[in-house]
Amino acid sequence: MKAAVLKAPHQIEILEWESARLKPNEVRIQVKSCGICGTDQHIYQGHPGSAAVTPPIVLGHELAGVVTECGDHVQQLQMGDRVSIDPNIYCGGCRYCRNGQPHLCDNLQAVGVTRDGGMGEYCVAPAANCYLLPDSLSFVEGAMVEPLGCVLHGFKKVDIRPIHTVLLIGGGFIGQLFLQLVKRQGVARIVVSEPAIEKHEALLALGADEVVQPTALIVEQLMARFDIVIECVGRKESMELAFDAASKGGQVLLFGVANPSTQIQVSPFAIFTKELRIMGSFINPHTHEEAIALIEQQLVKVEPLISHRFSLDQVPQIMSDYAQMNVTKGVIVHPS
Repeated sequence: MKAAVLKAPHQIEILEWESARLKPNEVRIQVKSCGICGTDQHIYQGHPGSAAVTPPIVLGHELAGVVTECGDHVQQLQMGDRVSIDPNIYCGGCRYCRNGQPHLCDNLQAVGVTRDGGMGEYCVAPAANCYLLPDSLSFVEGAMVEPLGCVLHGFKKVDIRPIHTVLLIGGGFIGQLFLQLVKRQGVARIVVSEPAIEKHEALLALGADEVVQPTALIVEQLMARFDIVIECVGRKESMELAFDAASKGGQVLLFGVANPSTQIQVSPFAIFTKELRIMGSFINPHTHEEAIALIEQQLVKVEPLISHRFSLDQVPQIMSDYAQMNVTKGVIVHPS
């Protein structure tokens, strides 16, 4: 098959690549759509994803396609099925898997991270990680189930009530997903901090009450105002703002993926006196099915959020230029 292969940090090439041999409990999928995630960019830069990455490897953990081959032990799927893939594979035997936290698995494997993923014409995945797509969903929507599932995991950590004020830091694709989920809760007010002025109109249309640019003056006005702050960027200044903007008794969800070397300055005294509740959110344990339902019922819209569609052949150049391309969300679309 043809695939975009990460050979080393900052080096992706389109190659003829041998698709993995099928195990009895696996299926082969003809990839129809694959999202490009911020984590793919982290991996491209030489950082780990949800687990350590060992090149050469085919990236792409947000994917959907059609089953073309089934392993001997697969019973729940058949050739021709349209599926979305939950990329994360848990061992089932470590202390975290046994105690209801499989996403923290000591032996975590993942499609597109520790094994070949969706930036190729075909991908092999465990049948248990494949979810049937309703005919009403496009393959692009099917690929976006995975990031929505991750957002759902973080969203469920926060106690959101109608009286709460909410600050979303970052109005990109992830912030837009969070915005739709928060809006459905009927909160008192939602403010989005987003530096790109061209995104403001879309954020207001999705339900934000106010969208601001994080200038020094605006940041000062945001101090200690919000019951809930959801950080979707992963930068030092945005994470520090999250703590400063939280009010007494506030909740801070750090969702954006930071560079592993990033350090932030936080006042322990402020955490103490404001009695802040601070949470992280890692991947998407058992949220795939619910994410499909949300998209199918049009409770969360994902396809209108796609800003760029690419071919597989464009991937090396895209990954090199991604930071300069002003991409809200990019997907690789394979020919039908």
